[in-house]
Amino acid sequence: MSHSTRTTVGRTLLVLALGAGAASCGGGDGNPLASAPYDASDQISFNGPTDDGKKADPGKPLEVIAEGSDGRITDVTAVDAAGRRVAGELAADGSRWHSTSPLAANAHYTVRVSTEDDDGAPGRRVLSFDTGRPLTQKRLNVTFGPKSGTYGVGQPLTAELSEPVKVRAQRAIVERGLKVESRPSVEGAWHWVSDKELHYRPKEYWPTEATVQVRSTLDGIKVSDRLWGGTARPLKITTGDRVVAVADAASHSLTVYRNDEEIKSIPVTTGKPGFETRNGVKVVLGKEYFVRMRGTSIGIAEGSAESYDLPVYYATRVTWSGEYVHAAPWSVGSQGSANVSHGCVGMSTANAEWFFDNVREGDLVKVVNSEGDIMEPFGNGFGDWNVPWQKWREGSALVRSTPQGANQEQTARLQPTAT
Repeated sequence: MSHSTRTTVGRTLLVLALGAGAASCGGGDGNPLASAPYDASDQISFNGPTDDGKKADPGKPLEVIAEGSDGRITDVTAVDAAGRRVAGELAADGSRWHSTSPLAANAHYTVRVSTEDDDGAPGRRVLSFDTGRPLTQKRLNVTFGPKSGTYGVGQPLTAELSEPVKVRAQRAIVERGLKVESRPSVEGAWHWVSDKELHYRPKEYWPTEATVQVRSTLDGIKVSDRLWGGTARPLKITTGDRVVAVADAASHSLTVYRNDEEIKSIPVTTGKPGFETRNGVKVVLGKEYFVRMRGTSIGIAEGSAESYDLPVYYATRVTWSGEYVHAAPWSVGSQGSANVSHGCVGMSTANAEWFFDNVREGDLVKVVNSEGDIMEPFGNGFGDWNVPWQKWREGSALVRSTPQGANQEQTARLQPTAT
């Protein structure tokens, strides 16, 4: 079949004539389905280059067209050399297939097209082509967090982008390229915290003893006319036991559960009036054996009645603004009976040392019955678990509703504050 042209969606589709024509469809027994698939080269066309040395524009979608009326497309798979599959849609009548996810730049693609003729006999055509380099050199690089290691079941994943992405359709491209896999598998979603940061969490906490891996397939993918996907180092973390500490400001106690079994109850003190401890679920951010805490860091004037400057030991951090679970030997007389701190959960030195030794980053501290505000979802640590699942999903560009919290910036700084 000679080359012919067809205009579709403003582009010229070049008819492939790379085979010798349709092979015989009949088998030895006369059944057209008994033979091997015939060469369907003269039944399809696509909008890729047909001349040696030419490369396809990665900014344009891939299209495959069934030529004539004697056959239809039944399936198309397009995969690059890195194993990235191109998503696509096939017309109900089998006349056309087009990609719905972008091609990668500077990549080699293999396209396998399955067809059938009017008698139902199967045909096949394998195409290959290369894409060119993007005109722009601006790249969207991704940095995943936390660092590799073992964490508690409350640890969210983070993705920091090197460039802002504001348009919802472009955000969807980014999300599709950020792949999260966990064993055991869980339901989860990305949530846009800002134009340059996403968090990922499951619907519930991670399973215990889970392995979680995150990687990017954005390298070479067009995000916008001036921005193309760049590099990202994959990340793997594992989870340990399910450790949840519940601090009850009304009963002045902290109860620690491991895998839903109570293992210790500790008398504590929480924030007094005017300095109430935040309610809600917080994720352990780190542990510091010694911290010097000053009232000036939370706006208390030096020399005032509330002023303090104290050495603090066995401090387990739960907010960036300075909320800890820590040793408070000066308030032992109030622990278990009154709230006298400036926002932290205080306990005896022995109990603080035990707590310090038995929790890790990613474990959970839940404060209940405090007069304080609810822990912020973002910007002051990981308050991600205080967002209901439906609202969390609405923060994804892949969900058809208005994102929640997509413009909240993470602005709190790391500093020791409350006691």
